Amino acid sequence: MNLNDDFSLRIVAPAAGAPWTPSPLPGVERRMLDRLGDERARATSLVRYAPGAHFERHVHPGGEEILVLEGVFSDDSGDHPAGSYLRNPPGSAHAPYSREGCLLFVKLWQFAPDDLAPVRMDTRATPWRQGLVPGLQVMPLHEHDGVSTALVRWAPDTRFHTHAHPGGEEILVLDGVFSDEAGDYPAHTWLRSPRWSRHTPFTGPEGALIYVKVGHLGAELLAPPAVA
Repeated sequence: MNLNDDFSLRIVAPAAGAPWTPSPLPGVERRMLDRLGDERARATSLVRYAPGAHFERHVHPGGEEILVLEGVFSDDSGDHPAGSYLRNPPGSAHAPYSREGCLLFVKLWQFAPDDLAPVRMDTRATPWRQGLVPGLQVMPLHEHDGVSTALVRWAPDTRFHTHAHPGGEEILVLDGVFSDEAGDYPAHTWLRSPRWSRHTPFTGPEGALIYVKVGHLGAELLAPPAVA
């Protein structure tokens, strides 16, 4: 299946706008955000594990990026509570599960061929850096060949200047309300803006915490093999 596969369009997926659909494994559901392909797909999703749900050990030929939003996600490398940022590079394998249940933001098949470093990061214990304007703090998560991923914390009533994203921009609102001239986006809203898009983001009295990826639209990434 294909979903939001036209990367020239701006996509806004409201927090409660997409249904949960079952995965092949009992107790694991997905809220699909974009997808190119069936079970072996370039995909961006929210993934929900019921308590005790688990996957059999499997390989990620195209890599897997995970941000733990709620609960505790576990695999061969340990227990990863909310706030954990994980990158399982192409060719890696694991057997994931959750004892108490969890909610994840997951991206599959979105790695450059030479991006092979695993990442295990606890964002709760990582220092913030001052952003480009007062009220903005940035926590870099990963950077490779022009593709940058970060958390950005916006204080209440913070405004950023109008700017363009030559390589596109993707945002998941984690907390608060993020806004720009096109609207207001509460927690768990997902936005994807095309290459060379422009906007003037800001926050109101709630402030916001967002996940941001830039530079990846049009980048050379691994792709799942075509199904014969």
